[in-house]
Amino acid sequence: MTLFLHLYCVIWIALLLCCTTTGRELPTGQNVVSVAPIEVPDESMYPRFAEPIPNVTVTIGRDALLACVVENLRGFKVAWVRMDTQTILSIHHNIITQNPRISLSYNDHRSWYLHIKDVQEVDRGWYMCQVNTDPMRSRKGYLQVVVPPSIIDNMTSTDMVVREGSDVTLVCRASGYPEPYVMWRREDGQDFNYNGESVSVVDGETLTITKVSRLHMGAYLCIASNGVPPSISKRIMLMVQFPPMLSIPNQLEGAYIGQDVTLECHTEAFPSSINYWTTDKGDMIISEMEIVGGKYEAFPTDSGYNKYMMLKIRNITKEDFGFYKCIAKNSLGETDGIIKLDEIPAPPSALTTTQKSILDNQTIKKKDKYPAVQRNDVISSNFQGGAYVEQMKDYGNLKKLFNIEFGDENSATPRQMSHILFSILLCHIITLARYLLLS
Repeated sequence: MTLFLHLYCVIWIALLLCCTTTGRELPTGQNVVSVAPIEVPDESMYPRFAEPIPNVTVTIGRDALLACVVENLRGFKVAWVRMDTQTILSIHHNIITQNPRISLSYNDHRSWYLHIKDVQEVDRGWYMCQVNTDPMRSRKGYLQVVVPPSIIDNMTSTDMVVREGSDVTLVCRASGYPEPYVMWRREDGQDFNYNGESVSVVDGETLTITKVSRLHMGAYLCIASNGVPPSISKRIMLMVQFPPMLSIPNQLEGAYIGQDVTLECHTEAFPSSINYWTTDKGDMIISEMEIVGGKYEAFPTDSGYNKYMMLKIRNITKEDFGFYKCIAKNSLGETDGIIKLDEIPAPPSALTTTQKSILDNQTIKKKDKYPAVQRNDVISSNFQGGAYVEQMKDYGNLKKLFNIEFGDENSATPRQMSHILFSILLCHIITLARYLLLS
C-alpha cells in the first residue's frame, strides 16, 4: 500500500505539472484542475490536518458525510480518494468520479466535505483526504455501512402440519450487516418443552423438536436482530394432528322431575372434531336452541384444539332418565363417553302446590294415628288402699280415669295399652291378696 501511495503521488504531481491552471480534458473524459508545485522553504509553512477524519457508521439508504479539516492550505490542493478501489473522487473544487451520489462541499478553504447520498453496501470502506505536498500528506477515515436484518423467505420454513409423536424442524434464514442473531419463541410468550427442558427462547436458525406433542401446537416467532433497528420476525404456525380424546367431569348426574340439568363433555382433537350427543337408544339429539321452550340445547365452546360440549335438558320427566352419549370424530379417529342421568328426590322448595298439598295431608294422617303421650297421662303404680281398687272395678270410672274409648282402635297408643293392662293385672293381684287376708 505504501508503494502504491508513493507511486500515486508521483503520477498525480506529474499530471498537475502537465496540466494548465484552467484544466484540460483527460483521456477518460474527466476534467481535473491542475496546480503547479509550490516550494515552501519552512516546514511550518506546510498545510497540516487540524483533526483526524472520524470513522462514520451509517445505515444503508441514508446519507453519509466525511469531513477533512486542513489548516494553512494556501495554494495547495485537497483531493478525496477511495482507497480500496484506487478511485479519485475529487480534486480541490472538482468532482472526478461519475458516481451521481457523490458530491463535494467546502468552507473557508479549510473544511472539505465528501457527501455520499443513499449509501449502499458497496460504499463501505476506507476514504482518504490528501494534500499535494511533497511528500504527500493525508488522513483516512472508514465508512461503515450497516444493514438491518431481513428474513430470507425462500430459505425459511412456512406453516407446518405434523403428526403427534414425530420430529419437526423449523428453519429461519436471515441476512444483514453485521450478521443477524436469530432466536425462536412462542408467540403467546409461554414456555414450551424443548428436548426435555422447559424453555422460553431457543437460539439459532433451526428449531428441532423431537416427539412433538399437541402441547407444542401454536404460533412460533423467528426473530432476527443485529443491533441495527428495526429487528424483524416471521410467524410460523405449527399444527399437530391427533385423533379425538374425550374426558367427562361427571359420569353420573342426578336430577329431580321438573328440573333443568346440563351434561358436560371435554374433547381434544386436531383437525377439529365433529361433536354430537345421542340417547341410550342411539338417536341423535337435535339442539332446539332457537325454539322457545325446546327440550334440548347443545352449545359447544371452542378453545384451540379443546372443545367443551354442553347439553342442557329442560323440565326433566321420567322418560329423560337414562344414559346419554357424547361423540367426537375427525379424520384420524373417533371416541365417545357415557353419562348416566338418575332421578333424585325433589327438595321441599322444589315441590309444586299440588305436591305440597298431598304431602301435608299424608303428614296429618300420620300424626292422628300416633298421638303424642303426655307425662300426666301415664298411670301411676302407687295404689292407695281399697278405695282406689273400688274405683278400678268400676268400668265407667276406669274409662273416666284413662279418658279412652276402648272400642276405638285409633284411641290409644301401644304404650298406653301396655300401661292399662299392667294396671288391671295389678288391681286383680291386690284384690286377691285382700280376699285371702280377710278369710
